[in-house]
Amino acid sequence: MPRWVDEAVSEYHKRLPPELKLDIRDLPLGGRGRGSNPVKAMAEEARRIRDAMPARDRLIVLDVEGRSFTTEQLADRLQAWQMSGDNYSLVIGGPDGVDPSLLDDAQLRWSLSPLTLPHPLVRVLLVEQLYRAWTINAGHPYHRS
Repeated sequence: MPRWVDEAVSEYHKRLPPELKLDIRDLPLGGRGRGSNPVKAMAEEARRIRDAMPARDRLIVLDVEGRSFTTEQLADRLQAWQMSGDNYSLVIGGPDGVDPSLLDDAQLRWSLSPLTLPHPLVRVLLVEQLYRAWTINAGHPYHRS
């Protein structure tokens, strides 16, 4: 990731409380290049994601065709996730999207926007929106509606 992405993610990450722990993992993309097969690359990425996910985590996949939330709805959702006692793995797919098998296994397909966004920006938006949702639930003034 470019330095600006790491800096932005780090800034929001350090603002989160200890009970909202983020463990960000970068996984290699499936093989891409001239004459490569994107379906095969996505399947390889899905295998790597499954191998990296703790066995009991619930899967949330970021997907342009997924469900969108207002900020307040996300705050409610975050509170429910925290109260569930479960851990969640949030997955940002590669350049061709997410393998259909992961989409099928996801507890939730979440769309940050109907726009196609660059991967680095999605990472920053995701962490910022989680922080914003937490501030709403905590009564922190960061989010002013």
